[in-house]
Amino acid sequence: RNRARTSELRLTFAGLMSDSPSDQPVVLLVEDDGLLLMEASDTLADAGFTVVEATHADKALKVLENRDDVGVLMTVVDMPQGSMDGFALARLVAYRWPSIPVLVVSGMGTPGPNDMPEGARFIPKPYEPTTLVRTLQAFLRRAA
Repeated sequence: RNRARTSELRLTFAGLMSDSPSDQPVVLLVEDDGLLLMEASDTLADAGFTVVEATHADKALKVLENRDDVGVLMTVVDMPQGSMDGFALARLVAYRWPSIPVLVVSGMGTPGPNDMPEGARFIPKPYEPTTLVRTLQAFLRRAA
């Protein structure tokens, strides 16, 4: 039963994607909870995205400094490890890499007026996998 459901989800995601997987950008996924990181990473990979994982902001910055193919940053807000939270990471990425769109997710409430950089998007947790994929795709289409 689960197997049928998984392939149904994959078909749904496949229908949302363009014909060429190489058209899909690399998503830098920053999540400190291992299970949530795995779930979000699997969801995005099943939808055709290339996913690079980081468990806190400092690791994410190292990825950005060493790769030039990151197409979008998706970060959680609350990260106990590292030198900054997701809002600070979002603002820094918007400043240093203005071409990289930023998606912030959190279960801790909605962002305040100066929390997020201009143009960033916010999704409250918990989110449906299809909502995540559709939001990322729409966001990236507008950023292109």
